[in-house]
Amino acid sequence: MTMITTVHLPEIRGSYQHEAPLKELVWFRAGGPAEVLFRPQDVKDLAAFLAARPSGLPLTVIGVGSNLLVRDGGIKGVVIRLPAAAFGKIRSEGTRLTVGAAALDSAVARAAADAGIGGLEFLRGVPGTIGGALRMNAGCYGREIKDVFVAATALDGQGRQLSLGPDDMGFGYRRSALPEDVVFVEAVLEGHREDPDSVRATMQKLLSEREAAQPVRAKTGGSTFKNPPGQKAWSLIDGAGCRGLRRGDAMVSDKHCNFLINLGEARAADLEALGEEVRAKVEARFGIILEWEIKRVGQA
Repeated sequence: MTMITTVHLPEIRGSYQHEAPLKELVWFRAGGPAEVLFRPQDVKDLAAFLAARPSGLPLTVIGVGSNLLVRDGGIKGVVIRLPAAAFGKIRSEGTRLTVGAAALDSAVARAAADAGIGGLEFLRGVPGTIGGALRMNAGCYGREIKDVFVAATALDGQGRQLSLGPDDMGFGYRRSALPEDVVFVEAVLEGHREDPDSVRATMQKLLSEREAAQPVRAKTGGSTFKNPPGQKAWSLIDGAGCRGLRRGDAMVSDKHCNFLINLGEARAADLEALGEEVRAKVEARFGIILEWEIKRVGQA
């Protein structure tokens, strides 16, 4: 990748890393590098970069890579990763939490429990960060971000601050309607008053159920495909005979077959091709086209 060698990047107070390996930053432990990885020092640094970036420079925002497949050719342009030190703070007031976009969903759930706030327990079972959860309306166990969302602060592609309410987000099933170049920096979430021990007990129950049913300790990207209306993706995949299906070191989990796992040295191409094979088998067997939930980015 050579595009940025001829482009003048804005001066920043954070850091640039050229040809930055992303393999160890994503849960699949596969994929190519970022042409440039930008870690802003704070919100002002991020806004200044966005305002001054060259026209047409591709931007990709990543969190902790829990729902992400980076293709083997890597990502052209600038990849933005918000450091937790500046963008991961969590504070509570009443039944609300104000959380940075880089805060882990699980950390937000624990902070809610400590503050005696119920209703956010489901976040303990959602991998990734709040920024990613906002982008895809993440959820589990019958709850989604939209159910606890109050407001968010974000920057648009030109670095201008946006104040977003529920109507602005356009939440749907595993999606929001905002442009891809909008970068979330903070959100306000609201639950209800509840005894901290009761909240912790609920979280532990959900966590135990998740560990029993999902390959949470494997190199995986979480749920691979969205549930079609009225259907469960895992059931369709199982019914199409795909449980345990392999392509090299890429495998359909035999514990939960809506999870792809990297057994060792799988390439991103192996994982994506295996996913497409699953989609083809499900369509052939049931006439249903599965939609990817995992976000696939970069060059093949």
